[in-house]
Order: sequence, then C-alpha cells, then structure tokens
Amino acid sequence: MNVGGPRLLESLGLSVPVDIRSAVDGAKSAGQTLVYLIEEGQVKAAVALADVIQPESKEAIAKLKEMGVGVAMLTGDSEDVARWVADELGITEFYANVLPQDKEKKIKEIRAQGRRVAMVGDGVNDAPAILSADVGIAIGAGTDVAVEAGGIILVRNDPRDIPRIISLSKASYGKMVQNLLWATGYNVVAIPLAAGVLYDAGIVLPPAAGAVLMSASTVIVALNAQFLRRLRLQSA
Repeated sequence: MNVGGPRLLESLGLSVPVDIRSAVDGAKSAGQTLVYLIEEGQVKAAVALADVIQPESKEAIAKLKEMGVGVAMLTGDSEDVARWVADELGITEFYANVLPQDKEKKIKEIRAQGRRVAMVGDGVNDAPAILSADVGIAIGAGTDVAVEAGGIILVRNDPRDIPRIISLSKASYGKMVQNLLWATGYNVVAIPLAAGVLYDAGIVLPPAAGAVLMSASTVIVALNAQFLRRLRLQSA
C-alpha cells in the first residue's frame, strides 16, 4: 500500500479512475490538496485536504502591500492549490511545485533580479532558503533548524509581526540617522569653538560650558532614541 500525491501517480504511471475523476477535478478547482491511496497497482481512494487560511495572514499581506512591500509565495503544493491560496490572500506572485532542495535556488534567482528578499519560514526545508535571503525570518514555533537559520525570530506564531518588525526597523534606522546628524553637527561646531578658533573674535567656550554641552548632547541623543517606545506597531 502506498500513499502520496500526484507525483506518486506519475512515478507509478497511474491515472485517476473514471469513477472519482469528477470529484478529484472539483477538489483541484477548490484549491484542495489530493492524497491518493494506492494498493496492488490501483488507485483505491483519493482524500482531499483543504488549507485553512487564518484572518491574520490576510491582514499581514494587506499591511505589507500597503507598505509597498512585494509579497511572493513559495510552496511545494500543486499549481491549483497555490493559485487558490494566492487568490485568497491577494498574492499575485507565487511559485508552486517547488521541491525542498529548490527553495534556496529560487531565492537566489529572485535576488539575482536585483530585489532584496526577506524569507519567512518555519520548517527544516526552509532553512537553506532562509540563509540565502537578505533577511531570514523564522517562526519561533517552527523547527530548531529554521530558528537557528533565521536572523530574526518571531516569538509568536503570528504573521502580522512581519510588518511590525519592518516598521520598527525603519523607525530605528530613522533615529540612527537623526542622532548621527545631530552628533556630527554638534561636534563640527563645538570642537572648533573649544579649540579657540574664534578666540580673536572674543568668542571663547569655557571648559565647564563645553562639558555641560557634551553632556547635554548625550542626553538629547538618548531622549530621541526613547521616542521609539511611543511607536505603535499595528499590523493593519
């Protein structure tokens, strides 16, 4: 007795019996995964498995698209199943029938197009693809291998955290630029004054005042960074 999907039928040179063909075609059109029971060289039964799409996934995809982030789905499921899931989630770019060993190759192909890629996965088969991406994101509830491969680990099994970490990353980078500009501008002005460059003009920066200004600069940078706490990371 063998149990498997369409590839198993192809490898054994079998076809779907006429009496269940209409039911199988209906399941395919509904985006269901088919598993066949084969005994003595004949297809005895077909079981249709349906993917359940969580509302959180739709919210995450909608938020990413709103942020201008392109979304692509990489799956080992059949073309029919992948298309149904993609349509439900509003994903226009998807790759179906991708074998585990080919996921890494597909990520490299996408990167070769000049696109920056963040790969999200949770399984053993996702680990090489996660490592190959510009940013690897692993679901904390996934396998240990995927977690080890990820540069970012999502503690919760919630896809809405993906747009949240993008928002947090952008906000953190913005604060870094602001603090760098402030520190650079401050030192460009304060250091020459402390060195006495305007001494002939009667402008002198006393050492005590310089120390106060230096401390104030550090406080300003720290306070500016603290504003990240006020960032509301909402997924939708």
